[in-house]
Amino acid sequence: MKHKIIKPDKDFELEKQAEKSEYKLSSADEEIIDKAYIYWLACAYSSPLMPMVDLSFAFYELKKMLKQWLEKRKKPIIYENKTNEKYNTVPILGILLLLFAPNIYAQHTENEQLLSLEEIWKVVEKNNRQLKLSDLNLQQSKIEILEAKDRLLPELSVGGDVKLNSKFLIYDNGLFSSPQDVPVKGYGYGVGYNLNFNLYNGGKDKRNIAMKKEEDTRKQYEVDLQKHSVKYNVAVAYFDLYKFLHFYDFLHAEIEAEKKQLRLIESLHKNGTVLKSDVLRTSVKLSQLELNLSDVTKKIEIAKQRLNILMGRENDMGLAIKYEDTIELNAITDGDYNDYVNIAFNESPEFKIVTSDIKVSELNIKQVKATQLPKVSLYSNYNYNYPQISFYPYSNDLWGFGQTGIKVQYSIDNLYKSKHTIARAQVVSNQAKEKAEMKKDEISLQVKEAYLQQQQALESVETAEQNIIKSTETVRVIRSSYLNQESLLTDLLEAENALLEAKFNLITAQTNVKVSHIRLLAIVGIL
Repeated sequence: MKHKIIKPDKDFELEKQAEKSEYKLSSADEEIIDKAYIYWLACAYSSPLMPMVDLSFAFYELKKMLKQWLEKRKKPIIYENKTNEKYNTVPILGILLLLFAPNIYAQHTENEQLLSLEEIWKVVEKNNRQLKLSDLNLQQSKIEILEAKDRLLPELSVGGDVKLNSKFLIYDNGLFSSPQDVPVKGYGYGVGYNLNFNLYNGGKDKRNIAMKKEEDTRKQYEVDLQKHSVKYNVAVAYFDLYKFLHFYDFLHAEIEAEKKQLRLIESLHKNGTVLKSDVLRTSVKLSQLELNLSDVTKKIEIAKQRLNILMGRENDMGLAIKYEDTIELNAITDGDYNDYVNIAFNESPEFKIVTSDIKVSELNIKQVKATQLPKVSLYSNYNYNYPQISFYPYSNDLWGFGQTGIKVQYSIDNLYKSKHTIARAQVVSNQAKEKAEMKKDEISLQVKEAYLQQQQALESVETAEQNIIKSTETVRVIRSSYLNQESLLTDLLEAENALLEAKFNLITAQTNVKVSHIRLLAIVGIL
């Protein structure tokens, strides 16, 4: 419907200005709007379920729509077919904004791929550089086993030579007599093969394979230990990011709430209800909150970069985690300390490593003692040579000769030379056994420490939950009494800070429970 213009001439603007002044809200109406706005803010602050998003724009729109509605009630709207028709329906857009503001606020994260800790662990196992290096070390140890097995194969070689021969002189009656010149060719050549197969050397070759296999097993334990360490570091970085993101939400909500409270206090100050100092104190607190928010934002960026590095990705790649999900603490059972210790002695990679060192040291003792045993080998060789000048009668013909047999060698000097070598190997073995006992005590202490840290974290969660309930009620009571001029702003600010700190403590305690539990699982070797 189109509006009908009564005077379509140059005085139209003047007429509209006159209409605006004619239907301008009175001071009483303005006062009603301000009181309604203050009432909305007070209700929002007095609620223990204060929204976690910025709703100041919604309250502002409510105030503006209420003002427009009051103007429309007093101003006659002239239409083409209807005159002096009043619309008394209250606008509901503000209510819709209040209802849907949290959903609008959260829409920007729907298109992002949110990663859980388990999903990040899967990426880390594939792309982490430390784990890739550990896998390469494991591949090296497996190749060393194959190298040790290759030594069991016989040694086979072929060779040949070409040469120039000098005169073949035979001194029948001594060096100073006239020699007999044997006619031979001025050149010669030879070709042949040589085979050597070890039959027995005290079991050194097979024992060397066993040592390489044990070293490969030790490398596997090191890979497992490195994997547990990396996964624990990822969990620490993940829950740091989880914690800082919640801190960011808390601070952002607190800043928006403080801005609304500042506007409320400024309105009260204009009405002469509170002092200027209350406005200044609130402004100071708001500035400090914004500074803390900036600090948390930087910590979030650092935590994301640390996670990206652990995941083997580019430092500046985007990363989003499921931090809005509640941490499930029910899955963390108390368990028994002795059970964790028994599991650690059976599954802990650290304890398996020192146990493997004992086995290697015992094999090394046998390896050193094997030097006192004889060596038996099978050998074979055959060669073709030209000319034949090795046996009489000599000739300028091609000849062939070979040998096949068993050779036995025994080093007598090893009976007295290996005495101190064996003693040193025995000392190394004893050191490995002592290190195993020390590692056993160390693991027991680590399990105890991690177990008690987990218990302490669980207790901290319960305490933090109770503190939030008490602090929320304290803030509600003091805010209500402050609005009724029954308490000081200082008490309100202290109560709000205590509530914010209680929220921080709860998130910190919850993350500490998960981190301490993951550390306990990493120590016992079942992460």
